[in-house]
Amino acid sequence: MTQQARRLRARLAALGAVGATALAAAGVQGAAHAAEAPLPVVITGEDRVDLSLHSDNGDPTEPQVDLRIDVPGEEFEGDGEVPAVHRGEYTIRIDARGLKGVARADLPCDVDGLVAVCTGYDLYAGTTYNRIGGIRLDLADDSEAGDAGKIVVTGEGEGLDFTPLTVDVRVGGPELLNRELSLPENLKAGETFEPPLGVMNVGGLPSEGAVLRLYGSRGLSFPDDFGNCSSTVVDTGPLLRQHTEVLCTFPDALEAGAAYSLAGPVRVKTADFALHDIFSYSFRPLEPGEATTLHRGEGRRQGSGPDLTLQRAGDADPARYTKYAELDLPTTNTYDLELTGAAASGEAGDTVTAEIGFANNGPAWISALRSGGEPFSFTVVAPEGSTVTTAPKECRAVTVDGSVPGHRCSVATPLLEDARLTFPFELRVDEVVEGARGRVALPDWDNPFDSDPSNDVAWIVLNAPGEPGDGGTGGSDGGPSDDPSAPGSGDGDGSGGDADDDGAGSASDGVPDDDADGGLALTGAQGVGLLGGAAVLALGLGAAVVAYQRRRAGRDGEAAV
Repeated sequence: MTQQARRLRARLAALGAVGATALAAAGVQGAAHAAEAPLPVVITGEDRVDLSLHSDNGDPTEPQVDLRIDVPGEEFEGDGEVPAVHRGEYTIRIDARGLKGVARADLPCDVDGLVAVCTGYDLYAGTTYNRIGGIRLDLADDSEAGDAGKIVVTGEGEGLDFTPLTVDVRVGGPELLNRELSLPENLKAGETFEPPLGVMNVGGLPSEGAVLRLYGSRGLSFPDDFGNCSSTVVDTGPLLRQHTEVLCTFPDALEAGAAYSLAGPVRVKTADFALHDIFSYSFRPLEPGEATTLHRGEGRRQGSGPDLTLQRAGDADPARYTKYAELDLPTTNTYDLELTGAAASGEAGDTVTAEIGFANNGPAWISALRSGGEPFSFTVVAPEGSTVTTAPKECRAVTVDGSVPGHRCSVATPLLEDARLTFPFELRVDEVVEGARGRVALPDWDNPFDSDPSNDVAWIVLNAPGEPGDGGTGGSDGGPSDDPSAPGSGDGDGSGGDADDDGAGSASDGVPDDDADGGLALTGAQGVGLLGGAAVLALGLGAAVVAYQRRRAGRDGEAAV
């Protein structure tokens, strides 16, 4: 794909200033291509498919090659009819005769043996609306390790200059699987562990070297320094994407059917705030020339210590090796979620502000790395005699406990270990009720990672007698927990973000805005309260597990490479 893009840019440059200007105008206005020079287009798709002798090569109903035509111009993103860049008949020819005796090919369009012909008329900027079709590849009855062939895709049409696509297909090449991992016992945050890393070539041919990739999310790091490894650290931007990656190259061949282990230990360091962070590793074949170029990538730091090496292992059971090897760790850390209420006084008709506080007192962050993007929530019930006139945009009107009017406020995850957030509510005093209290509460859940459930409830107090309320503090002595008749004294609704909680008001990147119109204010030691995409609180709950299982199920359906 990269080579195709380079060829396209080169062809555009060859058109000259006049031709390029005409193409740009056609892409923006959607007019049929009218430039004197042919319009350069590129046939795109996967340019290499490795067929495994040990798997179904992905979902048998899904193609491994998705053929499209890449047309110059800005891709249409508006509503209504998509404007065409070019109108005129064109023909795509898919020639898979090079796969005879190598693999079976299921081709799109009009097929005659191992050749297919597709036709079209309108072409649009980009690739989204220019799909040709998919090619499904499977082993043939006589496929053997080492068999190789090609599919050649070409095109022609008046006023069009096609860059063709060649798909290389190989059977039974090197196929590297990773030794399975098991969760270390009693690993605590701040400690280091040494995973037993290993690789087995279950393919039919030797691998001319290998690349090891180590990955750790924000709470994990790799303290060792190896000369044949390089690392990159992403510690800015969305929390979901912050990580450390290490790449190591091994130039020696890995024989078919052989297993290997690392000659020395590789350590994984957990931060004091780590909880359910992701560690993964994987081996893949080393491409020609990659041993010297891989470590020169932008932002990579080359190691300076001794090389990490592989050593041949004894007899190995292929069942103990897998395509994906990863762990969530540590699992023993805790955090402390805390709600704080507010106290205010006012006459009938007055509007007062109650700033609800939400904090994570740590020591752990809430990573939510396995969840699917929903926020978690807490509920707010206004004190008797008052009405919410303005709520933060992260909060929406709901019914609490089936009958009590209130609001549900969404908190995006991941959540830093020192997060401090405020939710300002404006309340109109309709009737002065001395000591009226409104309840603020996290769901009544069994959360083994919250070290202090007593501060999961707080109170909004209006017109307290004598003193201005109890300061809004929660916990066993911060509210009328012994008074079942107190307004809003019922338990939470028992959900951590129900199905109708759409997280309204969250910014597109998962970070709620801080504006003057009732928005969410963020404070904290790092100047931010939370970052990253909105996600379900990763408490080992069912939603996160389902998301993880779905993702793994999707992975198992991928074609082996």
